[in-house]
Amino acid sequence: MKNSKASVRKRQQIILQKLNEQLHVASDDLSAELGVSNLTIRRDLQELADQGFVRLVRGGANLVNGTWHEDPATDTKPCTQACKEEIARHATSFIQNGDTILINSSTTAVQILRYIKDKEVIVVTNNGLAISMDLAPGIELIFTGGEVHESKKSMVGEIALRNLSRIKASKAFIGISGISAHGGIFTSVLQETAINELMIRRAAQTIILADGSKIGQQNNFQIGSARDAAILVTDDTADPSAVFQLQELGVQIEQVKRNPSQQTSGKFIQPAGPRHEKQ
Repeated sequence: MKNSKASVRKRQQIILQKLNEQLHVASDDLSAELGVSNLTIRRDLQELADQGFVRLVRGGANLVNGTWHEDPATDTKPCTQACKEEIARHATSFIQNGDTILINSSTTAVQILRYIKDKEVIVVTNNGLAISMDLAPGIELIFTGGEVHESKKSMVGEIALRNLSRIKASKAFIGISGISAHGGIFTSVLQETAINELMIRRAAQTIILADGSKIGQQNNFQIGSARDAAILVTDDTADPSAVFQLQELGVQIEQVKRNPSQQTSGKFIQPAGPRHEKQ
């Protein structure tokens, strides 16, 4: 179906990528290249304009400077692998025996699987990287299925959403591209927006994983409110004022050293108030 939610998101992602390369797109060119009507393209451009990414002009649209961020899979200044693993290792401490957990496409969140050693849990994920990981015997791994988003090896689309909608999880571990007290929680990949939103809704508790550079930042697509995060696991480079603002909302902040070799235990910041699981 050309106008299913998954198809629309994929088409709009392609449009944004073209805009990032050439700053302007023509409706007629997009219609011919993507095999949809000019009217469909105009609807896509209008939606992107409503989100603040583009400015509509006669016959097409221009990219609004500073609104588009590259896919984090191509980030040239990522959190180190050791940092990601330390964030994931600490996040694992919130998993209890018998939990059903959701893990999104994040390269940080998927590292959680390495640290579940002595518990029996069900893990549901759209992260294709999990298939090549060595898992402890107590982990039952279930993939959402769906269309594969090649750059991140993630599963997206209507099939993934339909399967996720049938699951009620104890916890969701969501790696993100940005979080701020006033802006919310963000991802940079359009196709994954609906998956991440649904994971948050289907879990009793959401635990956000993000390195310090993403704290206080916004990115391309909002997937939730900052209040949706019960716990944020990050590193000690996070902006203190952004951390404090999140604490004020009741988010429990847990910080580890960005250079794990310098620490023996995590540095933990107590939340401003108690957090309760969703009813």
